[in-house]
Amino acid sequence: MSMTIPITLDELVVRFGLDPAPFGQVARRYPFRLTRYYAGLIQAPDDPIWRQCVPDLAELDDDGQLADPLDEERLSPVPGLIHRYPDRAVLLVSNRCAVYCRFCMRKRQVGCGATVLDLDRAIDYIAATPRLRDIVLSGGDPLLLPIDQLHELLTRLRAIPHLEIVRIGSRAPVTAPDLITPELCRMLAGHQPLYLNTHFNHPHELTAEAARACAALSDAGIPLGNQTVLLKGVNDQPAVLEQLFSGLLRLRVRPYYLHQMDLVQGTGHFRTPLARGMELLAGLRGPVSGMAIPHFVVDLPGGQGKVPLLAETARPADAGWLIRNLAGELVEYRDPPATS
Repeated sequence: MSMTIPITLDELVVRFGLDPAPFGQVARRYPFRLTRYYAGLIQAPDDPIWRQCVPDLAELDDDGQLADPLDEERLSPVPGLIHRYPDRAVLLVSNRCAVYCRFCMRKRQVGCGATVLDLDRAIDYIAATPRLRDIVLSGGDPLLLPIDQLHELLTRLRAIPHLEIVRIGSRAPVTAPDLITPELCRMLAGHQPLYLNTHFNHPHELTAEAARACAALSDAGIPLGNQTVLLKGVNDQPAVLEQLFSGLLRLRVRPYYLHQMDLVQGTGHFRTPLARGMELLAGLRGPVSGMAIPHFVVDLPGGQGKVPLLAETARPADAGWLIRNLAGELVEYRDPPATS
Protein backbone atom coordinates (compact mmCIF):
# COMPACT_ATOMS: atom_id res chain seq x y z
CA MET A 1 0.00 0.00 0.00
CA SER A 2 1.35 3.44 -0.93
CA MET A 3 2.18 5.52 2.11
CA THR A 4 0.74 8.54 0.24
CA ILE A 5 -2.79 7.09 0.37
CA PRO A 6 -4.84 9.11 2.89
CA ILE A 7 -5.87 7.69 6.23
CA THR A 8 -9.39 8.49 7.45
CA LEU A 9 -9.91 10.65 10.51
CA ASP A 10 -11.98 7.96 12.23
CA GLU A 11 -9.31 5.35 11.57
CA LEU A 12 -6.63 7.57 13.06
CA VAL A 13 -8.35 8.65 16.27
CA VAL A 14 -9.86 5.21 16.96
CA ARG A 15 -6.33 3.80 16.73
CA PHE A 16 -5.54 5.89 19.81
CA GLY A 17 -8.79 5.01 21.60
CA LEU A 18 -10.42 8.43 21.13
CA ASP A 19 -13.95 9.50 20.25
CA PRO A 20 -14.05 10.67 16.60
CA ALA A 21 -16.99 13.07 17.12
CA PRO A 22 -15.14 16.23 18.29
CA PHE A 23 -12.51 15.82 15.59
CA GLY A 24 -15.16 15.43 12.92
CA GLN A 25 -16.89 18.59 14.13
CA VAL A 26 -13.73 20.58 13.36
CA ALA A 27 -13.07 18.80 10.07
CA ARG A 28 -16.49 19.80 8.77
CA ARG A 29 -15.32 23.41 8.87
CA TYR A 30 -11.62 22.94 8.14
CA PRO A 31 -11.03 19.80 6.05
CA PHE A 32 -8.80 16.94 7.17
CA ARG A 33 -6.33 15.07 4.98
CA LEU A 34 -3.41 12.94 6.15
CA THR A 35 -1.08 10.48 4.45
CA ARG A 36 -0.43 7.10 6.01
CA TYR A 37 3.26 7.94 5.97
CA TYR A 38 2.89 11.12 8.04
CA ALA A 39 0.34 9.46 10.34
CA GLY A 40 2.99 6.84 11.03
CA LEU A 41 5.21 9.52 12.59
CA ILE A 42 2.65 10.17 15.35
CA GLN A 43 3.81 8.63 18.61
CA ALA A 44 0.93 9.77 20.84
CA PRO A 45 -2.03 12.16 20.82
CA ASP A 46 -0.95 15.80 21.09
CA ASP A 47 2.66 15.09 20.19
CA PRO A 48 4.40 17.50 17.76
CA ILE A 49 3.22 15.61 14.66
CA TRP A 50 -0.34 15.13 15.93
CA ARG A 51 -0.69 18.83 16.71
CA GLN A 52 0.26 19.77 13.14
CA CYS A 53 -2.21 17.52 11.34
CA VAL A 54 -5.12 16.44 13.59
CA PRO A 55 -8.16 18.73 14.06
CA ASP A 56 -8.42 20.50 17.42
CA LEU A 57 -11.54 22.10 18.89
CA ALA A 58 -9.40 25.21 19.53
CA GLU A 59 -9.64 25.86 15.77
CA LEU A 60 -13.28 26.81 16.31
CA ASP A 61 -12.49 29.41 18.99
CA ASP A 62 -13.20 33.04 18.17
CA ASP A 63 -9.58 34.22 18.27
CA GLY A 64 -10.35 37.62 16.75
CA GLN A 65 -8.22 36.97 13.68
CA LEU A 66 -9.11 37.12 9.98
CA ALA A 67 -9.50 34.42 7.35
CA ASP A 68 -7.21 36.41 5.00
CA PRO A 69 -5.04 38.64 7.21
CA LEU A 70 -2.39 39.10 4.50
CA ASP A 71 -4.96 40.55 2.08
CA GLU A 72 -4.08 37.99 -0.57
CA GLU A 73 -7.45 38.31 -2.27
CA ARG A 74 -7.11 42.10 -2.52
CA LEU A 75 -3.62 41.63 -3.96
CA SER A 76 -4.82 39.19 -6.64
CA PRO A 77 -5.14 40.96 -10.01
CA VAL A 78 -6.49 37.69 -11.42
CA PRO A 79 -7.79 34.68 -9.48
CA GLY A 80 -4.95 32.59 -8.08
CA LEU A 81 -2.12 35.12 -8.59
CA ILE A 82 -0.91 37.16 -5.60
CA HIS A 83 1.18 40.18 -6.65
CA ARG A 84 2.44 41.78 -3.45
CA TYR A 85 6.04 42.73 -4.32
CA PRO A 86 7.02 44.64 -7.48
CA ASP A 87 9.23 41.96 -9.09
CA ARG A 88 7.73 38.70 -7.81
CA ALA A 89 4.40 37.00 -7.35
CA VAL A 90 2.83 33.82 -5.98
CA LEU A 91 0.96 31.60 -8.42
CA LEU A 92 -1.55 29.27 -6.77
CA VAL A 93 -1.68 26.11 -8.84
CA SER A 94 -3.71 23.82 -6.59
CA ASN A 95 -5.92 23.90 -3.51
CA ARG A 96 -4.90 20.41 -2.33
CA CYS A 97 -2.04 19.16 -0.18
CA ALA A 98 -1.00 15.65 0.85
CA VAL A 99 -1.64 16.75 4.45
CA TYR A 100 -3.84 19.65 5.53
CA CYS A 101 -1.80 21.44 8.19
CA ARG A 102 -3.95 22.80 11.00
CA PHE A 103 -1.96 26.06 11.05
CA CYS A 104 -2.20 26.70 7.30
CA MET A 105 -1.99 30.34 6.18
CA ARG A 106 -4.66 29.54 3.55
CA LYS A 107 -6.94 27.66 5.92
CA ARG A 108 -9.89 29.35 4.21
CA GLN A 109 -9.05 27.72 0.87
CA VAL A 110 -6.97 24.56 1.06
CA GLY A 111 -9.14 21.49 0.70
CA CYS A 112 -12.22 23.57 -0.06
CA GLY A 113 -13.98 23.14 -3.37
CA ALA A 114 -14.88 26.82 -3.75
CA THR A 115 -11.37 28.09 -4.51
CA VAL A 116 -11.15 29.80 -7.91
CA LEU A 117 -7.88 29.39 -9.83
CA ASP A 118 -7.41 30.59 -13.41
CA LEU A 119 -3.96 29.52 -14.63
CA ASP A 120 -4.47 30.79 -18.17
CA ARG A 121 -5.31 34.34 -17.04
CA ALA A 122 -2.57 34.25 -14.43
CA ILE A 123 0.09 33.26 -16.97
CA ASP A 124 -1.18 35.93 -19.37
CA TYR A 125 -0.82 38.50 -16.56
CA ILE A 126 2.76 37.36 -15.83
CA ALA A 127 3.66 37.55 -19.53
CA ALA A 128 2.20 41.07 -19.75
CA THR A 129 4.03 42.33 -16.63
CA PRO A 130 7.74 42.74 -17.48
CA ARG A 131 8.74 43.73 -13.95
CA LEU A 132 7.91 40.22 -12.73
CA ARG A 133 11.16 38.26 -12.58
CA ASP A 134 10.44 35.64 -9.91
CA ILE A 135 7.37 33.40 -9.55
CA VAL A 136 6.62 31.14 -6.59
CA LEU A 137 4.38 28.16 -7.31
CA SER A 138 2.24 27.47 -4.27
CA GLY A 139 -1.26 26.46 -3.33
CA GLY A 140 -1.98 23.85 -2.00
CA ASP A 141 1.03 21.84 -3.09
CA PRO A 142 2.30 22.06 -6.68
CA LEU A 143 3.89 18.59 -6.45
CA LEU A 144 0.44 17.04 -6.12
CA LEU A 145 -0.23 17.99 -9.74
CA PRO A 146 0.24 15.19 -12.29
CA ILE A 147 3.79 15.36 -13.63
CA ASP A 148 2.67 16.16 -17.18
CA GLN A 149 0.54 19.09 -15.96
CA LEU A 150 3.38 20.49 -13.86
CA HIS A 151 5.76 20.08 -16.81
CA GLU A 152 3.37 21.95 -19.10
CA LEU A 153 2.99 24.75 -16.55
CA LEU A 154 6.75 25.14 -16.08
CA THR A 155 7.25 25.07 -19.85
CA ARG A 156 4.75 27.93 -20.30
CA LEU A 157 6.43 29.96 -17.58
CA ARG A 158 9.90 29.34 -19.00
CA ALA A 159 8.69 30.72 -22.36
CA ILE A 160 8.19 34.17 -20.77
CA PRO A 161 11.41 36.10 -21.57
CA HIS A 162 11.52 38.36 -18.50
CA LEU A 163 10.87 35.55 -16.01
CA GLU A 164 14.23 34.63 -14.49
CA ILE A 165 13.48 32.36 -11.53
CA VAL A 166 10.78 29.88 -10.61
CA ARG A 167 10.41 28.63 -7.05
CA ILE A 168 8.22 25.81 -5.81
CA GLY A 169 6.81 25.63 -2.30
CA SER A 170 6.06 22.03 -1.35
CA ARG A 171 5.67 20.00 1.82
CA ALA A 172 5.77 16.71 -0.13
CA PRO A 173 9.32 15.82 1.03
CA VAL A 174 7.99 16.03 4.60
CA THR A 175 4.51 14.53 4.38
CA ALA A 176 4.58 12.35 1.24
CA PRO A 177 8.22 11.66 0.30
CA ASP A 178 7.36 8.87 -2.13
CA LEU A 179 5.94 11.56 -4.45
CA ILE A 180 9.56 12.57 -5.12
CA THR A 181 10.18 10.05 -7.89
CA PRO A 182 13.07 9.81 -10.37
CA GLU A 183 10.61 10.81 -13.12
CA LEU A 184 9.61 13.97 -11.22
CA CYS A 185 13.23 14.90 -10.52
CA ARG A 186 14.24 14.47 -14.16
CA MET A 187 11.35 16.67 -15.26
CA LEU A 188 12.16 19.40 -12.72
CA ALA A 189 15.84 19.35 -13.67
CA GLY A 190 14.87 20.42 -17.18
CA HIS A 191 13.44 23.74 -15.96
CA GLN A 192 16.42 25.43 -14.33
CA PRO A 193 16.94 27.80 -12.62
CA LEU A 194 14.44 26.21 -10.27
CA TYR A 195 14.42 26.34 -6.48
CA LEU A 196 12.33 24.38 -4.00
CA ASN A 197 11.43 25.48 -0.49
CA THR A 198 10.00 22.79 1.73
CA HIS A 199 8.56 22.88 5.23
CA PHE A 200 10.03 20.79 8.06
CA ASN A 201 8.84 21.89 11.50
CA HIS A 202 10.18 19.23 13.87
CA PRO A 203 13.14 16.82 14.09
CA HIS A 204 10.77 13.82 14.06
CA GLU A 205 10.11 14.68 10.40
CA LEU A 206 13.78 14.15 9.47
CA THR A 207 13.27 10.51 8.55
CA ALA A 208 15.21 8.23 6.21
CA GLU A 209 12.37 8.57 3.68
CA ALA A 210 12.49 12.38 3.84
CA ALA A 211 16.29 12.28 3.51
CA ARG A 212 16.02 10.17 0.35
CA ALA A 213 13.47 12.58 -1.14
CA CYS A 214 15.66 15.60 -0.42
CA ALA A 215 18.75 13.81 -1.77
CA ALA A 216 16.93 12.99 -5.03
CA LEU A 217 16.00 16.65 -5.53
CA SER A 218 19.48 17.90 -4.63
CA ASP A 219 21.13 15.35 -6.92
CA ALA A 220 18.90 16.69 -9.71
CA GLY A 221 20.52 20.10 -9.20
CA ILE A 222 17.61 21.74 -7.38
CA PRO A 223 18.68 23.91 -4.41
CA LEU A 224 16.56 23.26 -1.34
CA GLY A 225 15.52 25.68 1.38
CA ASN A 226 13.23 25.26 4.35
CA GLN A 227 10.56 27.50 5.82
CA THR A 228 9.67 26.56 9.40
CA VAL A 229 6.67 28.03 11.20
CA LEU A 230 7.15 28.70 14.91
CA LEU A 231 4.38 26.69 16.57
CA LYS A 232 3.46 26.60 20.24
CA GLY A 233 3.74 23.07 21.59
CA VAL A 234 5.56 21.85 18.48
CA ASN A 235 8.92 23.59 18.08
CA ASP A 236 9.05 26.55 20.48
CA GLN A 237 11.95 25.11 22.50
CA PRO A 238 15.67 25.79 21.86
CA ALA A 239 16.72 22.12 21.76
CA VAL A 240 14.02 21.30 19.20
CA LEU A 241 15.04 24.08 16.81
CA GLU A 242 18.73 23.24 17.26
CA GLN A 243 18.10 19.61 16.27
CA LEU A 244 15.84 20.64 13.41
CA PHE A 245 18.09 23.23 11.80
CA SER A 246 21.28 21.20 12.22
CA GLY A 247 19.50 18.12 10.88
CA LEU A 248 18.30 20.00 7.82
CA LEU A 249 21.86 20.84 6.83
CA ARG A 250 22.69 17.13 6.92
CA LEU A 251 19.86 16.67 4.39
CA ARG A 252 21.36 19.44 2.20
CA VAL A 253 18.41 21.69 3.02
CA ARG A 254 19.27 25.26 4.01
CA PRO A 255 17.13 26.75 6.80
CA TYR A 256 15.70 29.86 5.13
CA TYR A 257 12.86 31.31 7.21
CA LEU A 258 11.48 30.84 10.68
CA HIS A 259 7.99 32.31 10.35
CA GLN A 260 6.03 33.97 13.10
CA MET A 261 2.53 32.51 12.90
CA ASP A 262 0.30 34.50 10.56
CA LEU A 263 -2.77 36.02 12.19
CA VAL A 264 -5.11 33.49 10.56
CA GLN A 265 -8.50 32.68 12.00
CA GLY A 266 -8.53 29.29 13.69
CA THR A 267 -4.81 29.12 14.49
CA GLY A 268 -4.53 31.13 17.71
CA HIS A 269 -3.62 28.08 19.81
CA PHE A 270 -0.35 27.75 17.85
CA ARG A 271 0.77 31.34 18.27
CA THR A 272 3.80 32.45 20.30
CA PRO A 273 4.73 36.03 21.24
CA LEU A 274 7.16 37.75 18.85
CA ALA A 275 9.66 38.06 21.68
CA ARG A 276 9.79 34.27 22.00
CA GLY A 277 10.98 33.78 18.44
CA MET A 278 13.61 36.49 18.78
CA GLU A 279 14.80 34.92 22.02
CA LEU A 280 14.99 31.45 20.47
CA LEU A 281 17.07 32.54 17.48
CA ALA A 282 19.37 34.67 19.62
CA GLY A 283 20.04 31.58 21.75
CA LEU A 284 21.03 29.53 18.70
CA ARG A 285 23.77 31.93 17.62
CA GLY A 286 26.99 30.38 18.80
CA PRO A 287 25.82 26.84 19.62
CA VAL A 288 24.68 26.32 16.00
CA SER A 289 26.46 26.99 12.73
CA GLY A 290 25.51 30.28 11.10
CA MET A 291 24.45 28.27 8.02
CA ALA A 292 21.77 26.60 10.15
CA ILE A 293 20.19 29.81 11.42
CA PRO A 294 17.26 31.11 9.34
CA HIS A 295 15.82 34.61 9.18
CA PHE A 296 13.04 35.12 11.73
CA VAL A 297 10.29 36.94 9.82
CA VAL A 298 6.76 38.21 10.33
CA ASP A 299 4.37 38.67 7.42
CA LEU A 300 2.68 41.93 8.36
CA PRO A 301 -1.13 42.14 8.21
CA GLY A 302 -2.74 44.01 5.36
CA GLY A 303 -0.35 42.72 2.71
CA GLN A 304 2.61 44.82 3.86
CA GLY A 305 5.06 41.99 3.31
CA LYS A 306 7.63 39.95 5.21
CA VAL A 307 9.98 41.74 7.58
CA PRO A 308 12.99 40.16 9.32
CA LEU A 309 12.71 40.62 13.07
CA LEU A 310 15.95 42.17 14.21
CA ALA A 311 16.78 44.82 16.75
CA GLU A 312 16.87 47.31 13.86
CA THR A 313 13.41 46.41 12.55
CA ALA A 314 11.33 45.57 15.64
CA ARG A 315 11.10 47.15 19.05
CA PRO A 316 8.64 46.87 21.94
CA ALA A 317 6.06 49.63 22.38
CA ASP A 318 3.33 50.37 24.92
CA ALA A 319 0.65 48.67 22.83
CA GLY A 320 2.80 45.81 21.50
CA TRP A 321 5.49 46.28 18.84
CA LEU A 322 6.63 48.77 16.25
CA ILE A 323 7.99 47.08 13.15
CA ARG A 324 9.72 48.89 10.31
CA ASN A 325 8.33 47.67 6.98
CA LEU A 326 10.07 47.55 3.61
CA ALA A 327 9.09 51.15 2.89
CA GLY A 328 10.79 52.32 6.09
CA GLU A 329 7.49 53.04 7.85
CA LEU A 330 6.81 52.01 11.44
CA VAL A 331 3.83 49.65 11.65
CA GLU A 332 2.06 48.80 14.91
CA TYR A 333 1.78 45.08 15.62
CA ARG A 334 -0.06 43.65 18.60
CA ASP A 335 0.29 40.09 19.87
CA PRO A 336 -3.17 38.52 20.11
CA PRO A 337 -4.37 37.47 23.56
CA ALA A 338 -2.97 34.14 24.66
CA THR A 339 -5.17 31.11 24.00
CA SER A 340 -5.10 27.76 25.71
